[in-house]
Amino acid sequence: MSRIGVGLMAAALLVYLAVAIWLAVMFMSVGTAVSIGMGITLLVLAPIGAWALVREMMFGFGADRLGRLLDAEGGMPPVETELTPSGRIARADADPLIARYASEADAADDDWRARYRLGVVQDAAGRRKDARASIREAIRLARRRP
Repeated sequence: MSRIGVGLMAAALLVYLAVAIWLAVMFMSVGTAVSIGMGITLLVLAPIGAWALVREMMFGFGADRLGRLLDAEGGMPPVETELTPSGRIARADADPLIARYASEADAADDDWRARYRLGVVQDAAGRRKDARASIREAIRLARRRP
């Protein structure tokens, strides 16, 4: 199902780029300073938006691939605490768990599995920004090692 979603996003991206370029050309053909400026802005912003979307898709693919691999190996972190109704780790339990998984990741600084587990725990604690950074690092480490 996720592959269908990715395919739809890729198709939407192509349509977006085509429409943005078409609009940019139309704006610039008007010939006024404002319309030329809008056309140039579209020509600059459209590829930046496309790059950001492609980057996020690559992150998603990498995170999904590593998560499946780690789960198949039985290496995903177990649920060790009570979860809140939203599925998050309770605040009182989050800091010690994160500290433990962070020390494990720091001790094995070239092990993507430890870094990915840290990201999973951070995400479960509601620390999305830290989790994304940890998982991004896990993806980078996994690419370096065969």
